[in-house]
Amino acid sequence: MNVATVLEMAADGFPSAGAFTCAGRTISYGDLRARVAAAAERLAGTGARHVALAGENSLAVPQACFAAAWAGLVYAPVNPRLPRRALDALFARLEPWTSPLEGTGSGDDRPAEVDTDAEAVRLFTSGTSGAPKQAVLRHRHLMSYLFASAEFGVAEPDEAALVAVPPFHIAGTMSLFSNVFQGRRAVLLESFDAQRWLDAVARERVTHAFVVPTMLARIVAAMHPGDDRVASLRSLSYGGSQMPAPVITRALELFPAGTDFVNAYGLTETSSTVAVLGPQDHRAALVAPDEAGRRRLHSVGRPIPGVEISVRDEAGAPLPAGARGQIWIRGEQVSGEYAGRCAAVADGWLVTGDVGEVDAEGFVFVHGRADDVIVRGGENLSPGEIEDALLRHPGVAEVAVVGVPDDEWGEVVAAMVVPHAPGRLDVHELTAYSRAELGSFKTPSLIVLRDELPYSAAGKLLRRVVGDEVRALVAPGRAGEVAAG
Repeated sequence: MNVATVLEMAADGFPSAGAFTCAGRTISYGDLRARVAAAAERLAGTGARHVALAGENSLAVPQACFAAAWAGLVYAPVNPRLPRRALDALFARLEPWTSPLEGTGSGDDRPAEVDTDAEAVRLFTSGTSGAPKQAVLRHRHLMSYLFASAEFGVAEPDEAALVAVPPFHIAGTMSLFSNVFQGRRAVLLESFDAQRWLDAVARERVTHAFVVPTMLARIVAAMHPGDDRVASLRSLSYGGSQMPAPVITRALELFPAGTDFVNAYGLTETSSTVAVLGPQDHRAALVAPDEAGRRRLHSVGRPIPGVEISVRDEAGAPLPAGARGQIWIRGEQVSGEYAGRCAAVADGWLVTGDVGEVDAEGFVFVHGRADDVIVRGGENLSPGEIEDALLRHPGVAEVAVVGVPDDEWGEVVAAMVVPHAPGRLDVHELTAYSRAELGSFKTPSLIVLRDELPYSAAGKLLRRVVGDEVRALVAPGRAGEVAAG
């Protein structure tokens, strides 16, 4: 089944309903199908295999995405903020390719017939070293995700989803398919800014939205108690990386009581979401009488239908509930395939590289990437736990924790901190606070103050960039002797 069939179904079912809005302009499902079909007709005659798009959110994005699938080609969005040389290198890896074409004429009324195993989307995975990998998603992966996570045409006529993540992010791509599948109008925000996001929610009466943790941190910082700009919001989903505990706690305080919070965990290689902490889970965790129940607020929930999640040791043996290890995922929507490389799956299982645990009730906890873990004196330390503690300090706005080499301990903890107010944060006082919250073993040996942290265009913390900068400040083998400063 061609994934573009979801547009055909929506255009047949509700042709005059709004499909996408951007910069004050709305295109209906019927009009979108006509444009997509016409563009697909032209694309099919180019001899290209890939439809590459380098741009911010606009109405060209859904047209390019669906036109590629409609023509039986591969959609490949790339980061437009990359240097020209880097963009040229990515385009060269997509040969032969074409940029999206505005179509005129009628085009074929139905999507091209394709094998369900045919390639549909290529997404370049972000990274700070080496060439990005090309994650391959096939039509069967995308349709499996849609059928497992949503129902066709269930959106109410007044529903609108705000899409603020960029097109080359897996959440940005899947939002195109999932909103069309459900019949929900999607409002595309050209680029993210907290005030612009809040204004768009109010102006477009947005009911559903997805944000990454960096976005939510900046949104809650721009809000005030009783902020009526978010009064229309019924569901706020978040994911993409680990959510700092103080940020989600503050969001639950600021957003309307009727807003349903959803934590969605997934990867590019899994066609987006594989586990969900739903609204009832959030509410139950807030009032749980025991620590185990309250702790679930910081989990990513339980696997969605059709997905299995297992935590395993380094040898690949399953671990018992509560034990920490590597997260493995299996399901029909899981690809784990990269162009030009061997598939990263074994017997259907994708080894994610994430470290986590599953509790006795099946709730999954993600503690970060395996290569982010700090090993101090033989003990594994989670950067997320230390970051959460530092974020509870009233003077800390953002923080990134990394390990730096040390002759005595192997590694010790270092933190890059963005203060709420420049020049108003005493690092010695913050060190004392950290020691009281975490104990001396987890307290950063080095604290570096910065005006901002490095993030990718998709809003993910570039932890390796942080590590490189911090390690450059430390004499080889002597990190443990560096005073906070």
